[in-house]
Amino acid sequence: MVEKLNWLVWLILVILWNYGFPEATPLQDVFVAVILSLLFIIIKLMRSRYLHKITSRSKNKI
Repeated sequence: MVEKLNWLVWLILVILWNYGFPEATPLQDVFVAVILSLLFIIIKLMRSRYLHKITSRSKNKI
């Protein structure tokens, strides 16, 4: 579910970029899409590390 939500947010941001900056070149469009993708990958990694940290702490507590 979270993956679909992330993809939907990414898509909305790309669409907003395309309509907000119609004079942007195709290269700029691709650049922004790649930057947004990398940003969402980083967010996913940070979220998974945070969740891993929480679960490892809960295993240590008895």
